[in-house]
Amino acid sequence: MSQTAKTRVLTGINTTGTPHLGNYVGAIKPAIEASQDSNVQSFYFLADYHSLIKCQDPKRVQQSRLEIAATWLALGLDTDNAIFYRQSDIQEIPELMWMLSCVCAKGLMNRAHAYKAAVAENEEAENQDPDKGITMGLFGYPVLMAADILMFNANKVPVGRDQIQHIEMARDIAGRFNHLYKGQHFTLPEAVVDDKVQLLNGLDGRKMSKSYDNTIPLFVSEKKLQKLVRKIKTNSLEPGEPKDPDTCTLYQIYSAFATAEETASLREQYANGIGWGAAKDQVFEYLNAHLSAPREHYNALMEDPAHIEAVLQKGAERAREEAAVTMDRLRAAVGLGRFV
Repeated sequence: MSQTAKTRVLTGINTTGTPHLGNYVGAIKPAIEASQDSNVQSFYFLADYHSLIKCQDPKRVQQSRLEIAATWLALGLDTDNAIFYRQSDIQEIPELMWMLSCVCAKGLMNRAHAYKAAVAENEEAENQDPDKGITMGLFGYPVLMAADILMFNANKVPVGRDQIQHIEMARDIAGRFNHLYKGQHFTLPEAVVDDKVQLLNGLDGRKMSKSYDNTIPLFVSEKKLQKLVRKIKTNSLEPGEPKDPDTCTLYQIYSAFATAEETASLREQYANGIGWGAAKDQVFEYLNAHLSAPREHYNALMEDPAHIEAVLQKGAERAREEAAVTMDRLRAAVGLGRFV
């Protein structure tokens, strides 16, 4: 099958935090498996321009970019098949964002969920200015996301349900551009929501999220991992009393990593009244065994940022080969082509 016939799948990874178990189960694991499919052309990028919308701490952004790149590589991302790059290394993306901004209706951006939520917070706080504290980065975020997707004419974009609106906006913007400039310049992308992807709970029983400070980072030390697992919230049932695995964060985390047979075994132990201390020890030991090899690889990568940089530059070269051709074509389409 030729490369042009491959389905194109694009995924962005925000660079504002340290990857945790929830990221792995919900996004990283399925994406890495997809990267190994020779019938798919996958694009995976560090969304570092996007990170600037919410984070103005340069050290945090820089460290997060390094940690996330090392994480994906340590977990087996196939960079020979998939194209893995930093968004900020593709200079054509902000140029395309400007072109798209010039055909994007402001009213469309007014309806973006993040912008509406920020305005609602100001109104609830009775601020005279409903746009207080809202940057153009936040307001124009969906246009940058559209540029990420449309630059490479992605067919499918795996997203959570909260991001479906942004894919619909990308389709609207692409359709408007195609209409104004009389051609099929862009493929209309399709949002892909996998309802089978599991969302893990965190230490306190709420969704695992850095905003709740309840995460278990993927590659903490063995000692720290054990300490965090022991902090997972459980109820007051004593050893010997049957326990409900379906309402237990500890069981949920274990089942996200274990085989069906191993999960069934733990379920039986819950029915037989396993004590919480024993259950936590079992979960820790399983996670530690599962993560020890990639943790070692991750630590080695973190000590060798030059290698990570080389991988990202190789990916950027592949991405820019296509982006440069695309932008030459689009410049000509809008009247910005060379005279000769």
